[in-house]
Amino acid sequence: MPHVSGNASFEYSRAALLAVTEVEAPLEVTSDDLDEKLKDVLARLKLPASLLQRVAGVRARRFWDETRDFQEAAADAGTAALSAAGVDASRVGLLINTSVTRATLEPSVAVRIHDLMGLPTSATNFDITNACLGFVNGLMIASTLVDAGQIDYAVVVAGEDSGRVQEATVRNLHAQTTNRGNFMEQFASLTLGCGAAAAVVGSIEDHPDAHRILRGVTRAGTDHHGLCVGDHNGMFTDSTALLTDGLELVMDAWNDTPQEWGWRDMDRYITHQVSQLHTNAISEAAGLDPERIPRTFPTLGNVGPASLPITLVREQERLSAGDHVLCLGVGSGLNTAMLEIQW
Repeated sequence: MPHVSGNASFEYSRAALLAVTEVEAPLEVTSDDLDEKLKDVLARLKLPASLLQRVAGVRARRFWDETRDFQEAAADAGTAALSAAGVDASRVGLLINTSVTRATLEPSVAVRIHDLMGLPTSATNFDITNACLGFVNGLMIASTLVDAGQIDYAVVVAGEDSGRVQEATVRNLHAQTTNRGNFMEQFASLTLGCGAAAAVVGSIEDHPDAHRILRGVTRAGTDHHGLCVGDHNGMFTDSTALLTDGLELVMDAWNDTPQEWGWRDMDRYITHQVSQLHTNAISEAAGLDPERIPRTFPTLGNVGPASLPITLVREQERLSAGDHVLCLGVGSGLNTAMLEIQW
């Protein structure tokens, strides 16, 4: 059955980003540390050390310690975002958790975060699980409900814990059956990191100094759903096909956006943080100034859906009123989403 081609487009009239915050995981694990753990494997397969730094551009990533788990970190980020926005928890009408990480199949991650944040019983809460695009999807849904007047405020959170996946990957790679092909299938797992982020969405009428959420698009390329498949036992990726097909999907969506939106001349492009290779590919294909694309993957790795908001948090002090910011990413599935915010 043929697929219908095209973008889903959204425009918002009232929605605004009031605050965005992050919680940094405390423990740094360098790529040199991982090289040491995999020293015997690399030697047996005759692979050079420093692949993570040379190929992906990832020097380090961060992990949680025993003092805080990913759900507590997400709740802390959400509480901090409400404080920064000057919004009382009692006024929140929606909590969306967008984490890939989950401790159980049931209940949702959102219920514990809702409880930890002390949100009211009237606040709807649920998870969106859409790989690395979840946070952007969450912002879009929150913006739609604010526009419709159904809620006053929404909190969108993501807390990621890749520790179990990385531990499983190191164990998998030490198997005597591991060959170069197996190694490269699991290579992307070694770039993953931990972290948490949150954003508050409200109305521009109530917060005229906030950052207007203007418009966005999504596009599906779900015939590529088998390119990156992961669970707590590891993540297996066809990296070459993921880059090629993901870039094609992004560019199809990019080329279908109206010229009058001016997306080719944004002040900043906040992309999902995968690797140097992916960032360069999108920059070159779309003709984007690399100086306008902040990078956090060298020191944080790929923090899943939390990567994009964390990068926005770290860039916001360099943004000026009136700047236009395009959040842009592609996630396993494949799906792509782009969202424009006026600072």
